[in-house]
Amino acid sequence: MVQTERLVQTFCRMVSFDSPSYGEREICDFLTEHLTALGLRVQEDDAAQRIHGTAGNLYAYLPATQGMEQLPPLLFSGHMDTVEPSKGKKAIVHADGTITSDGSTVLGADDCAALAAILEALTVMQENHLPHRAIEILFSAAEETYCIGASVFDFSKIRAKEAYVLDLTGAVGGAAVQAPTLLSFRIAVQGKASHAGFHPEQGIHAICVAASAARRLQNGWLDENTTRNIGTIHGGTQTNIVPERCVVTGEIRSFDHEQAMRTWEETKHVFEEEARSLGADVEAEHTVHIHAYKTPEQHLVVQRFQRVCAKHGIPSNLCSTMGGSDNNPLSEHGLTGIVLATAMNNCHSCSEYSHVDELKKIAAITVDLMCSEE
Repeated sequence: MVQTERLVQTFCRMVSFDSPSYGEREICDFLTEHLTALGLRVQEDDAAQRIHGTAGNLYAYLPATQGMEQLPPLLFSGHMDTVEPSKGKKAIVHADGTITSDGSTVLGADDCAALAAILEALTVMQENHLPHRAIEILFSAAEETYCIGASVFDFSKIRAKEAYVLDLTGAVGGAAVQAPTLLSFRIAVQGKASHAGFHPEQGIHAICVAASAARRLQNGWLDENTTRNIGTIHGGTQTNIVPERCVVTGEIRSFDHEQAMRTWEETKHVFEEEARSLGADVEAEHTVHIHAYKTPEQHLVVQRFQRVCAKHGIPSNLCSTMGGSDNNPLSEHGLTGIVLATAMNNCHSCSEYSHVDELKKIAAITVDLMCSEE
């Protein structure tokens, strides 16, 4: 029932839009037009004003067909933005079915593959008069920047308790049932400036303080659940001045939210301890961007997906991911969901690619999930 040519054309059309985070206006208008034409009730929220972007989050609702009203609604979600470099993206469909950019930009399969699959699934249902439960759609803005669009969405609009987020790399059939808490931090060390040639002993070397603290902290995997990374360090003004200020930034990820917070406290404590020992001061701040979740493999949202994959002869593969997605804020607001692999590979790079066969698979899976009577 999936029409391959239409699906690929829709995908390529959306790839052609410049839709960086906070700049999704054009693709948002395209999606609004298509969803409305398919009979969904579409609302764009005020996220554009709240996050200083050009487009808000799109929410759409499709009532159940007769006889399916008793089934609880399902939410399907994807995001409208792409990472850079994205200006002037163009999808090139190769003879073997592989779809790439021209190599100067990302392709944008992350997450145009999801948007195309969901639009195709809705179209297939409508033109074939397939019975279906109530369907909710959430297309978010600025997902690539720590899910900032979804973080300001009014979740009281959502009626569903289960969600499928189409936003995972790898072969279709994969699904992430676990993702981490992710927090970023900024630590500023305040030392004391002094002439490095005449009176270096009168200065307090802020970079040395920061380096000493960083040296004490393990980076990379701390245990099977947690990673820490000091990503940037900036300090000093001139080669002949003892640097009085140094700013360090980094991130912590953990499948255990409390462990993530303990790791942050340890990080801050080590910097404060090193600063005190050398007479410096520290300003430390952190932001929790997303919270960890784990969806039980026995949950219907997982079992339904596995049965649909089996129907299509597609092996299902449940996994954990250290990346975040809109399923994190959905989970935080009471929905149980999983993140589906969605015909995207080598994401966040100019070697990103998709494949026609994979696009067809995820569209077909989406149709059956929407029409499931489970």
